[in-house]
Amino acid sequence: MNGKKIAFAALIIFLSLLILCPLFSIFAEALFQDGHFSLSNAVSTIQESENAAMIGSSILLGILVVIISSAIALPLAYIFSRTQFARYRFFDVIFMIPFMTPPYIASMGWILFMQKRGLMQQLFPSLSFLTDWFFSLGGLVMVMSFHVFPFMMTMMKNAMLSVPSSLDEAGAVFGVSFPTRLRKLFLPLLTGNYAIGALLVFVKTISEYGTPSTLGRRIGFAVFTTDIHRYATVAPIELGKSASLASVLIGICLLIWMLQNYITARKTYNLISGKGSAMRTRRLSIGTRVAIIIFIAAVVFFSMVIPLFSVTASSLIKLRGYGLRPGNFTIGNYIAVFTEDKQGINALLVSIFLAVSSATIAAILGTVIATSIRAAGKKVGNIIEGISLLPEMLPSIVLVLGIMLFYNGIYKIIPIYGTIWIMVLSYVILFLPYTIQYVTSAYSQISPSLAAAGRICGAGPLYSFMHITLPLIARGIMSGWMMTFIIAFRELVTPSLIAPTNTLTVSTYINRQFEQGSVGKGMSMAVICILFSLVSLLILNKAINRKR
Repeated sequence: MNGKKIAFAALIIFLSLLILCPLFSIFAEALFQDGHFSLSNAVSTIQESENAAMIGSSILLGILVVIISSAIALPLAYIFSRTQFARYRFFDVIFMIPFMTPPYIASMGWILFMQKRGLMQQLFPSLSFLTDWFFSLGGLVMVMSFHVFPFMMTMMKNAMLSVPSSLDEAGAVFGVSFPTRLRKLFLPLLTGNYAIGALLVFVKTISEYGTPSTLGRRIGFAVFTTDIHRYATVAPIELGKSASLASVLIGICLLIWMLQNYITARKTYNLISGKGSAMRTRRLSIGTRVAIIIFIAAVVFFSMVIPLFSVTASSLIKLRGYGLRPGNFTIGNYIAVFTEDKQGINALLVSIFLAVSSATIAAILGTVIATSIRAAGKKVGNIIEGISLLPEMLPSIVLVLGIMLFYNGIYKIIPIYGTIWIMVLSYVILFLPYTIQYVTSAYSQISPSLAAAGRICGAGPLYSFMHITLPLIARGIMSGWMMTFIIAFRELVTPSLIAPTNTLTVSTYINRQFEQGSVGKGMSMAVICILFSLVSLLILNKAINRKR
């Protein structure tokens, strides 16, 4: 028993060094000046007119994205859960494409499509007046909303599927009209779920770096993430200001998470009981079906077709000045990615190395943590789980800034800052929660009686884990590895902040080529990134299914 307590204590200390110390480094940088506690630096940073305006802009952006993404997600959730369109399950996969596409790539695609003499003006000259509108707050809100709406749609669809049809039928029996039933019976039951989804979308929006760094910077719209990045990377470097803004962002995110927990506790309804209830879908008139098809087609067109077409077309154009003309297409940009100065191939290899190494380490560490949570008591397990899942609740740029400050401060003890290993460590910290959640989910399906049967047969803890437990949770481990691998491969924030000198990843290579005007090469790498992620997902899914 003492050995177990020592092991759990060592794990808590290790996780604290891994996750909590970088966070404390942010607060220390913001609140301590010349070794003395002082709020003056943090307060003066927040009170600066441009920073105060930036905080207001970030909150406004979050609110607007919640409103627009709700207008897209709520109708789709109802259509694919409560109407005859619910049988078209393939749309669940289709609508995850915008969420799986790196936001900075989708943003670049929209910029290339909407800019002056861009693809839209070449295809539809009469719509050129939309260019000025797009390069404004409205365009930024639209692009970000089309990225996050699948998240809210999936959450609300699952919530709507939990509302028994018998409730609606009871209202119809008493002669209540459909609009009234929808307003007074159906929607109130979804209040808690919607509030949670809206808060999560808000946090994702104010934490996003990719779209604000590409489109937002073009229109002069600063947000938390871009200003934190600017203070930390652009001379004169002001880490104190960066840490102060990061502290404010942490405070907002934690406040949102507390509000979410409050709503979950107060606005959750038990709609599924032991009594069965068949789900009946609503039959729609021909006119309504046509309107819904047009709406679905519009969402698919704007969220997927335009950015992916723009990225692909731009990667194949030989001379941008000639645009979409016959004879102006080439695969030379793809060849240049792998042949010119070797930057492209090196970036691809570095990204693969980072993705594989971080996914593997996170899978091993996540399995150890999930197993420890299950083996420890409730109190100790909650502490381990709370620390290990903290990276999921905070913006990635905040954690990376903390890692940068902490490991720069202890460079003489652990000299990994400025090397590729600091990037591996950052990826592991950022994406560790994925493996933990997948393995925990796999554990929830395993009866404790299996381990007990192993002990009765004389199996020791290690043998029981290796030959009974591990094969049963292997699918969860592989799923966590797959998710970490795909997201780490296209990660932008970490390499843009702490990558060693002259070390490029796929994301920073794309960003650099785009900013330097080599759009063809940048978009070629973007297409390669998307295809690589898609093929990897299919291969890994097939491998996981074979493990059933």
